[in-house]
Amino acid sequence: MTENSAAAAASSSAPVAPRRPTERRHHGDTVADPYEWLRAKDEPEVIAHLEAENAYTSARTAHLEGLRTRIFAEIKGRTQESDLSVPTRLGSWWYYGRTVEGRQYGIQCRAPLAAADDWTPPELSADVDVPGEQVLLDANVEADGHEFFAVGSFEVSTDGTRMLYGVDVEGDERYTLRVRDLGTGQNLPDEIPGTSAGASFSPDGRFIVYTTVDDAWRPDTVWLHELGTPVADDAKLFYEPDEKYWVGAGFTRSEKYLVIGVGSSITSEEWLVDAADLRQPPRVVWPRVEGVEYDSDHAVVDGQDVLYILHNQDALDFELVRVAASDPSGPREIVLPHRPGVRLLGLSTFRDVAVLGYRREGLARIGLFDYATGAVTELDFDEPLYAARVAGNPEWAPPVLRMGYASFVTPGTVYDYDLATGAKLLRKRQPVLGGYDPADYGQSREWATAADGTRVPISLVWKRSFGDPGGAPRPLHLYGYGSYEHSIEPGFSVARLSELDRGVVFAVAHVRGGGEMGRQWYEDGKLLHKRNTFTDFVDCARHLVSSGVTTPDRMVAEGGSAGGLLMGAVANLAPELFAGILADVPFVDALTTILDPTLPLTVIEWDEWGDPLHDAGVYAYMKSYTPYENVRDAAYPRILAVTSLNDTRVLYVEPAKWIARLREVGADALLKCEMAAGHGGVSGRYNAWRERAFELAWLLEVVGVAAA
Repeated sequence: MTENSAAAAASSSAPVAPRRPTERRHHGDTVADPYEWLRAKDEPEVIAHLEAENAYTSARTAHLEGLRTRIFAEIKGRTQESDLSVPTRLGSWWYYGRTVEGRQYGIQCRAPLAAADDWTPPELSADVDVPGEQVLLDANVEADGHEFFAVGSFEVSTDGTRMLYGVDVEGDERYTLRVRDLGTGQNLPDEIPGTSAGASFSPDGRFIVYTTVDDAWRPDTVWLHELGTPVADDAKLFYEPDEKYWVGAGFTRSEKYLVIGVGSSITSEEWLVDAADLRQPPRVVWPRVEGVEYDSDHAVVDGQDVLYILHNQDALDFELVRVAASDPSGPREIVLPHRPGVRLLGLSTFRDVAVLGYRREGLARIGLFDYATGAVTELDFDEPLYAARVAGNPEWAPPVLRMGYASFVTPGTVYDYDLATGAKLLRKRQPVLGGYDPADYGQSREWATAADGTRVPISLVWKRSFGDPGGAPRPLHLYGYGSYEHSIEPGFSVARLSELDRGVVFAVAHVRGGGEMGRQWYEDGKLLHKRNTFTDFVDCARHLVSSGVTTPDRMVAEGGSAGGLLMGAVANLAPELFAGILADVPFVDALTTILDPTLPLTVIEWDEWGDPLHDAGVYAYMKSYTPYENVRDAAYPRILAVTSLNDTRVLYVEPAKWIARLREVGADALLKCEMAAGHGGVSGRYNAWRERAFELAWLLEVVGVAAA
């Protein structure tokens, strides 16, 4: 502990960051930023200040230690710590994950098939040995000696003889890629540092396709590495010079093509390489057109290789077309025409059938797509709010499709859908120990009316024994995001039960800028419409107060990353509506970041927020809402900001500056900075549970139920 942090802990006085104004000049506007000096991450004074903030936060929340301990024990007590996932079939093996009580990280394993035609996964038990089990990757062993550990790539070759995995031990999302011989258990000499996530084996197992990032952390180059050859000899398959575009690569499920995807927030482009000859030049599917997004997948129909392409050219909510794989820019057959309000999300192709994902009436749906007729058969589920998707299906011609399902009250569930009979075969439901009964909890959807008349959906979850929402005001936790067309789906959380069981209502404001209500919902909450995201959230909060669900002195708002921008904005717009604001890795100094093209990911973000560097109108609009620059002399709610020193997506300096500015106007604001973590926070499940217990203890005190 530094002298500065020790003094802060001893006196319980908030650290005071010195004011050292740095001038910023754009479009005739001069801003003197007093805390920009905190950006110098390697300066001892900056580290000392962050440590002082941590010490102050620790001192201010020390009285909650007992509650934190209880919440951690509740999360741990409800979790089956030694458990196994449902095995997934690939080749001659069943692949599955294992967790072991007392260990932070998962263990990746496999076991041989009982027979070649076996498609029924074995029912595994943590206390029974699995015949023929082979441990592929024990992350607990790999993480030994590191404060942070994350795996960004993990794949086994089609023939099952080798495994690749990428490891990050800093939190900066740069991974060292390694290859292991699964026969000997030894790593091969091939080791590739500085890769992005998502590397793949070629179908024949001879090559690895991987991506690297530029100085702004943008994946920009696709490489081909031949096993057993020097990394220096790797072939550059594709390079994208435009700073607005990300690059990724992967093989089709059919193993026919390598697909190189290039994309910004509003434009995409794909390139194909025949998997049988990866050194040939890629050929473009459709040349990029500004504002047009598309995604393709390979299928074989009537003996012909075709591409099904989902696109939004003159089709706001997307349409599906079919083209010849040999001539993608040739004639297009419209398979599913554009239907306003039905947002097509993606088509996943298999040999005999495809699965269509789409959104309708605010929920994500799954439909089986028939190649011959183009008909879509929607799969039905019993609950009014749910999240379902097809995932974990690496085989090209399976007789069953693996699906994941959950709701706010139903724990994560795995089904196999039998293509021959239409039966949903329950394979596993996430165990929740301690007598959890979904019937004890309720979920519903309400609608708030925004100032412009737009109806905004709100999801509510509660414990029934405390009464239904609206019967009497209750403490309430309101969550929001509202950017990048990202939808907050109905999902189950073990940690959330510690709130619900104390009488807190959990709510999600599905504000514009997200994707819940289709593409227009996103368009109406981005660029020069971004304020709709913030005012929608405020209107949702007001609705919950006016309808008797809660009161301002018992409501805490939470959001993270771009949702943290939302938190900072609503704190400025309507501080009187909330008792507290919980901001995780918050994007609260958005204008400063988006003005600097040398910072990680900035140029890519111009499609989402606008380009304030070159457009005076965008500059003025962003300056009008960016949280840090709009802190005002007001009675702010209590604020807790959580960040990580090694975050490359939202730099720690943003919340550090924001908290310093809030303290100038007398706000009760705390900053907690993880000194060895990235954008996703701490690594390791027990560490993550402790972190969430810390946040929930603070939240429960703010809404007045800390003693429960």
